[in-house]
Amino acid sequence: MYVNVAVLKETHPHERRVALVPGLCAKLSALGAKLHMQSGAGDASFLPDAAYSDVLFVSSGGQWLHEADVLLAVQAPSLEVVGKMKPGSVLLCFVYAQKNPALVQRLLERQVTCFAMERLPRITRAQSMDALSSQSALSGYYAVQLGSVQMSRILPKVTTAAGIVGPARVLVLGLGVAGLEAIATAHRLGAVVEGYDVRPETAEQARSLGANFVDVGVDARGKGGYARELSDAEKTQVAQVLTEHIQQADLVITTAAVPGRPSPRLVSAAQLAGMKPGAVIVDLGAEGGGNCEGCVPGQTVMVGQVTLMAPLNLPSSLSQDASLLYAKNQFNLLALMLKNNVISIDWDDQILAQTVLTHAGKLMHALNPTDAATQEKTS
Repeated sequence: MYVNVAVLKETHPHERRVALVPGLCAKLSALGAKLHMQSGAGDASFLPDAAYSDVLFVSSGGQWLHEADVLLAVQAPSLEVVGKMKPGSVLLCFVYAQKNPALVQRLLERQVTCFAMERLPRITRAQSMDALSSQSALSGYYAVQLGSVQMSRILPKVTTAAGIVGPARVLVLGLGVAGLEAIATAHRLGAVVEGYDVRPETAEQARSLGANFVDVGVDARGKGGYARELSDAEKTQVAQVLTEHIQQADLVITTAAVPGRPSPRLVSAAQLAGMKPGAVIVDLGAEGGGNCEGCVPGQTVMVGQVTLMAPLNLPSSLSQDASLLYAKNQFNLLALMLKNNVISIDWDDQILAQTVLTHAGKLMHALNPTDAATQEKTS
């Protein structure tokens, strides 16, 4: 007896990640999985079919999809693929249900049990499964690299016979996983780093990574460790304090994003217009429309003499490491329900109960991810 676990080749534009890496095949088999994988699924991550063991490779269509008990993916599969899944099967992937009502409807019609990776609760026991955090860490690192390439100066202090070049100033707005990784990376590269978040408890984390914390005098702590909505007066106060720091920075990285919702505005057109000539902004909130006024998601534009970058799906650009971390996240989640060669879901388990989106033809939660796993992210 075994559980058929299938892995799809990603079809979303510019998606290079894969939901299974070679190092996890034996572990999944030990739990009772019989692995099927679409041929070439790992190619974009430089993981050829030959790198995998204990896997049966299949074509894009075929009976294997109808027979799959579990389907693993990064992005949500197409409506056509979901339409071929058998009732009672399990799907693990990013969903962002608010943006994909047609997909949710198809999941309900096919009676698929779907676990949305963005819904994982922010509790200690779920940390090893938290794909938003693992992918956000990579985005924070890569944002510094992207920004530094666009800058007209270097990040560290350099001493030469011709004189000394002082370090660049980097400002990170939003100190969740991506923001803290951006701080750590910029600091390692020798920049003078500042960080800001509406949650004052992040100050200690920023300082521990080598950044100065920008204190705006507003405490925006909300429920469950998330930031609350600021009043208009508070927003004005924050903007007044931040403007000076934004306009002193050579590189600004913004990381505020809420899964399934528009990204909050952190940098106004007026603040951007007052930045140094040659300054760069990397807007990691581009998936939700951007943190910066004038952001064009997926493009790099010049706003006056400032470069405004709005990259999409940054983790995919680091596909090898992103796939490794994501596959481990999914494995740890799947291990909660794949035991002794069968799928057994304990609905009293907080992680499974909060992560599930659809089951047995029923919508298990409202199409709002913020009650489970709101944080800054780039998936």
